[in-house]
Amino acid sequence: MITFSELGLDEKLVKATDALGFVNPSPIQEKAIPVLLSGTKDFIGLAQTGTGKTAAFGLPLLQLMDAKQKFPQALVVCPTRELCMQIVNDLENFKKFLPGMQVVAVYGGTSISMQVRDIRKGVQIVVATPGRLIDLIERKAVNLEEIKYVVLDEADEMLNMGFQEDIEFILKNTPNREATWLFSATMPPEIRRVSKKYMTTPFEVTVGKANTANKSIDHQYYVVAAQHRYEALKRLIDFNPGMYGIIFTRTKLDAQDIAEKLTREGYDIDALHGDLTQAQRDKVMNAFREKTLQLLIATDVAARGIDVKEITHVINYELPDDVEVYTHRSGRTGRAGSTGICMSIVHARETYKLRTIEKMVQAPFHKLEIPSGKDVCRKQFFYFMDKLLKTDISHGDYETYLPMLEEKFADVSKEEVLQRVAALEFDRFLKYYENSGDLNVREQRKDRDQRGSRDERGDRNRRGGNERGERREFNSPANTTRLFVNLGTKDGFYKASFLQFILDMSDLKKDVLGRIDMKEMNSWIEIESKAAKQMIKSIDGKNFRGRKIRMNDADSRR
Repeated sequence: MITFSELGLDEKLVKATDALGFVNPSPIQEKAIPVLLSGTKDFIGLAQTGTGKTAAFGLPLLQLMDAKQKFPQALVVCPTRELCMQIVNDLENFKKFLPGMQVVAVYGGTSISMQVRDIRKGVQIVVATPGRLIDLIERKAVNLEEIKYVVLDEADEMLNMGFQEDIEFILKNTPNREATWLFSATMPPEIRRVSKKYMTTPFEVTVGKANTANKSIDHQYYVVAAQHRYEALKRLIDFNPGMYGIIFTRTKLDAQDIAEKLTREGYDIDALHGDLTQAQRDKVMNAFREKTLQLLIATDVAARGIDVKEITHVINYELPDDVEVYTHRSGRTGRAGSTGICMSIVHARETYKLRTIEKMVQAPFHKLEIPSGKDVCRKQFFYFMDKLLKTDISHGDYETYLPMLEEKFADVSKEEVLQRVAALEFDRFLKYYENSGDLNVREQRKDRDQRGSRDERGDRNRRGGNERGERREFNSPANTTRLFVNLGTKDGFYKASFLQFILDMSDLKKDVLGRIDMKEMNSWIEIESKAAKQMIKSIDGKNFRGRKIRMNDADSRR
């Protein structure tokens, strides 16, 4: 296998990779680094999250910088504060043996004046979120005339979050850049349009296939009745006692509600959603990174840009509507050569959607059964016993207490001691699960498959749209309202991300929505009349990327 020293990197950078324990580059690093070291080629790198993209662009970028020049020579633009901090942390490790090389992170939620001071002290690389970078540009804190390299990391996420105009502004105003490097997990049409407009014959590298899932992830699904979804979630968590994972929900209301329920029942969990302040978000993320929290429950919008290592499981409490969203969710696990598990809890009528996702990501999905209560107790029991046997007793003066323990337990047998230890740990589980039922949806008749496929088609027509993501037609137009909103494709939305955005904002379920008609500047939403008022109240007057959202009844004259 090829090593980092064979890629053409400076020996000081190779020394840094050796110090980090990196020996062999990942596929995206092996393909990208030799091309990027030329410094003159526009570049598109398509690879899943967690495959080492930061090193793929970070190492060449550091080699191309002139440490003697104390002004920004490169911009790295990424979607979120968390990813911004992660990139800077990685670059700090890579530049360990490069004296005079400085990197600064700039993002919202903290003092911009301090960030301006850091830049003016003299830096070569600025890593920024789009909004804060625009603020710096308007304050003339960053001289775009001197920028030679622009890196767009997680480009698809930035476009999904509505940063297209910001990205185009940055590219338009860096006239002397020598190269633009774009890295993304997927290649939606918006990215292709940006690349054609602002890049010159880019060298394109694809590791795996665009939109496909990471091959080191085991995709599992469990079919349950809708009313048993929460109970199934609890059982899956209990059956995997070593789990360190993220649970994805559709709405912030679901995220908060489930987090509160699980917290009351003794689980180490917290929620991440759009209503949190930056300080609250930082507190939750720090607790999760430090593994004080075992589980994080999040909406897709809130979880964008999260980069946490060693996540073992991702759980889809509900399936997303778009295959790209599934790819990003599952990509939180199975990173950097590790294996991971992505679990999906689905209703019987959602299996058609699962098959569509399976076909698009080109990875097999394995149907498993929700464990029984006895299975859960057995798994927890053996996990506890393994932990007991592996407990380190070498650092304490436990021998001092042995005579007292022997005296205390003189009339108690070894078997009884073990039973009492087990009872202390498992009493809650045994009581909870002793009368637990079977949560799995069972086939009732031999012709269920044929009838089910007919029912699914009929149900899609009645309730949820078809496999192309089209919304359903309501049976009774008299009970629907058509809403107007001044958001459209120009704001960086595609249909699935727009759907997720309005559901997140309003805390409504997708079942209340009908057809969504998106244009460049505006959109029209068909919605059940009883839910229209809540959606208008939740969205009308809010701000999106600095401008006021206007939503009203499409038939009104307001």
